[in-house]
Amino acid sequence: MNTVNEVANTSFKSNEQLEPNPAPSSAQIIGAEILVRALAEEGVEYVWGYPGGSVLYIYDEIHKQEKFEHILVRHEQGAVHAADGFARASGKVGVALVTSGPGVTNAVTGIATAYMDSVPLVVITGNVPSHMIGEDAFQECDTVGITRPIVKHNFLVKDVKDLAVTIKKAFHIAQTGRPGPVVIDIPKDISFHKAVYEYPKEIEMRSYNPVLRGHSGQIRKAIQLLLDAKRPYIYSGGGVILANAAPQLKEFAELLGYPVTNTLMGLGGFPGSNPQFVGMLGMHGTYEANMAMHDCDLMINIGARFDDRVTGKVSGFSPDSQKIHLDIDECSINKIIKV
Repeated sequence: MNTVNEVANTSFKSNEQLEPNPAPSSAQIIGAEILVRALAEEGVEYVWGYPGGSVLYIYDEIHKQEKFEHILVRHEQGAVHAADGFARASGKVGVALVTSGPGVTNAVTGIATAYMDSVPLVVITGNVPSHMIGEDAFQECDTVGITRPIVKHNFLVKDVKDLAVTIKKAFHIAQTGRPGPVVIDIPKDISFHKAVYEYPKEIEMRSYNPVLRGHSGQIRKAIQLLLDAKRPYIYSGGGVILANAAPQLKEFAELLGYPVTNTLMGLGGFPGSNPQFVGMLGMHGTYEANMAMHDCDLMINIGARFDDRVTGKVSGFSPDSQKIHLDIDECSINKIIKV
């Protein structure tokens, strides 16, 4: 009753004056708010997700903000596939949010799809409270272990102070080098613990440095192969599109006058109306594209991974050709076909 009287006797100021003062930079906020602020700083426009107990604090903070839109799906697999589609169409990082246990396992198919097709995603997963991890708690699963083979990297956040920098690292890894999905696993208590919010403008990771320049010695060898070739052939894939390198591919092909084929993922990387284009190759491709591949004496692979839909039996794949392979991912070089 005293409180009511005190309020009744208060001389209210204007709405503008009642606005709280901005929090000082040293103020602590909960992990869920740190996450939401960090997503806004990364320029995220949409987050696809499905709520659950482990991510309720995060959803509370999403509800309070207007920087990005949350899109509710009917199944976690749909959230990741939708984020994947957005990333392919826009060239930006797709973001999905799912809860622990069955939320994570439902998301696995979408994560694996993005990994195989080099699509940049950040998938935020909830987990049981930190002290319960490893105890087979309700809706617990080994998120890091399950997703390890199908992501570029995954993080288990163990301290709320590391959350902001972890988000920065995740977006950096997802969209640089060969793009791909990154998982951030956030235990429920971490999303409620408090820390000072400091979001790094730039990030450097000693253990992650994609190679962005070609090797001069290998380039010299490649040029000599070009000079000696009688039946050269350009085989281009999805890497051309991911790198926005279609203009450079067109210039390269027209300068040399070589025939060009695309993989399914690479369609659109070279104009289909160009007289040098011989169609898509592989088991669903054109006869001309596949026969030219088989009989060429020099194959120039630009941003493709020698998929089995293209090679068929590896030992019989274009057996008499020299091969050059351009790829941002060093692990793809000599993985299937010796080049």
